[in-house]
Amino acid sequence: MKKLKLFTSGIALCAATMAYANDDLIAQMEDPSQWAIQTGDYKNQRYSQLEQINAENVGDLQVAWTFSTGVLRGHEGSPLVIGDTMYVHTPFPNIVYALDLANEGKIIWKYEPKQDPDVIPVMCCDTVNRGVAYANGKIFLHQADTKVVALNAETGAVEWEAQNGDPAIGETNTATVLPIKDKVIVGISGGEFGVRGSVTAYNMETGEQEWRAYSMGPDSDILADPENTTHLGTPVGADSGTNTWEGDQWMIGGGTTWGWYSADMDENLFYYGTGNPSTWNPAQRPGDNRWSMTVMARDIDTGMAKWFYQMTPHDEWDYDGINEMILTEQEIDGEERKLLTHFDRNGLAYTMDRVSGELLVAEKYDPVVNWTTGVDMDPNSDTYGRPAVVAQYSTKQNGEDVNTTGICPAALGTKDQQPAAYSPKTEVFYVPTNHVCMDYEPFRVSYTAGQPYVGATLSMYPAPESHGGMGNFIAWDNINGEIKWSIPEKFSVWSGALATAGDIVFYGTLEGHLKAVHAETGEELYRFKTPSGIIGNVMTYESAGKQYIGILSGVGGWAGIGLAAGLTNPNDGLGAVGGYAALSDYTALGGQLTVFALPD
Repeated sequence: MKKLKLFTSGIALCAATMAYANDDLIAQMEDPSQWAIQTGDYKNQRYSQLEQINAENVGDLQVAWTFSTGVLRGHEGSPLVIGDTMYVHTPFPNIVYALDLANEGKIIWKYEPKQDPDVIPVMCCDTVNRGVAYANGKIFLHQADTKVVALNAETGAVEWEAQNGDPAIGETNTATVLPIKDKVIVGISGGEFGVRGSVTAYNMETGEQEWRAYSMGPDSDILADPENTTHLGTPVGADSGTNTWEGDQWMIGGGTTWGWYSADMDENLFYYGTGNPSTWNPAQRPGDNRWSMTVMARDIDTGMAKWFYQMTPHDEWDYDGINEMILTEQEIDGEERKLLTHFDRNGLAYTMDRVSGELLVAEKYDPVVNWTTGVDMDPNSDTYGRPAVVAQYSTKQNGEDVNTTGICPAALGTKDQQPAAYSPKTEVFYVPTNHVCMDYEPFRVSYTAGQPYVGATLSMYPAPESHGGMGNFIAWDNINGEIKWSIPEKFSVWSGALATAGDIVFYGTLEGHLKAVHAETGEELYRFKTPSGIIGNVMTYESAGKQYIGILSGVGGWAGIGLAAGLTNPNDGLGAVGGYAALSDYTALGGQLTVFALPD
């Protein structure tokens, strides 16, 4: 109960402090009847205080209403609810609908951008989009073609536009944005095309660019202070973003930023992760390749980096570090601390002090992870904070044109972008995971702007000598670094989780089931088969005194790229087509929102 009070009072404090944040958005996030931001709140906890639907009655859920998006391909992210209006987005062409919840979901307005379809083949792993954002009476959409659009929330009229990147050189977008204070912070996709990652802040009212921080490059580009920006407590020093790269390879170095963003308003910091270095062939980029695969903490106003932590130096497996950073206040060794918990693609779950960047826990959250024996946790060691690489699974040590077999996890990681949830009530994280391994053969590749810059062939398959499935849904203790319970699944769990005060946790499956399980035990309490596979994120809201659960179904994403794009070659989709070939026996394409409620 103490932690729950901290959680709610922290938001209330932000709401009362005009200088800290957008007053309107903070007020909406504080109201549990709304779903005002994709991540639930600035802490990315994906937790709702609503408890009308609870462990005792969730088995009685019924479909309340549905809405077809009219678009195929993968539907990631979730709707937003502000007042009596729901905002629903789609994958490319990134249509946005405003629906009237007080009038049977009548369409208030529809925004359909006119994008060049040539952006589609430049998008790595399906034409997904992780949703719109809201603040100050505006809906913010970051389109596939990297145009950032501010729409009037009442009318859908365009208030401003800003071009964030150039699809001609491989820059695209799949992520939502972070509206915070007077800014909208956006990232970029395209690591498989040699894009140099960045985050950019635009003025919320005018769309003018205020600052941009690159993932690698000179200090002035990455907005790092050699003396005051730290890595595990030590100043990064001059030229940290170039001196672990050979020549000018950093200019096409990857480290893209297509994941989720969280923020601590009291510290004036926001947090995110950077992706894989380019190319996937490690022989072509010797060195640690900083600052790819890195947790970053930056000042909201200036973008200046306070601290970095590189999780996978010189990545050899495409273990992007873009997954969400979940912020909590918990007790460690009798002391209340501000924590950041991150479930990385590399199969390690990290708990850090989010103020100082101190590394507290780094443990495997799937026992099959084998590329590393673990992270050096000795602050006095020369390899402090680095994972120890197992030679058998090192694609660098085995060399180019050699097929390294049996690597766990596969490139899509023990978890990809599908966000976990945290309950302040149980102090447990609920994590959708992949249980997939791979064979990986790197080869030499040359860079041409706008062309794939991958340099590896992959095949994926279920983790051997296990339960036979490709996923688990787990409960994780971030203080002790251990699994509390685990639910095996036939396919990867590619849906974002939702925890509620009703002692239940929701998630979706690639076959299309919405499931509800008990937060304490993992016991299944409810399931319903939606029309298509679920890669969207579960959300909840209240309308006219009644609680609803919403989920987008529409199979796709990296795991479902074979179905979404009609691919049949097992090596296509960066190895996912063969690994998930059986998915077509269980589901088919189709974008739909399904909303659930208890019977009257």
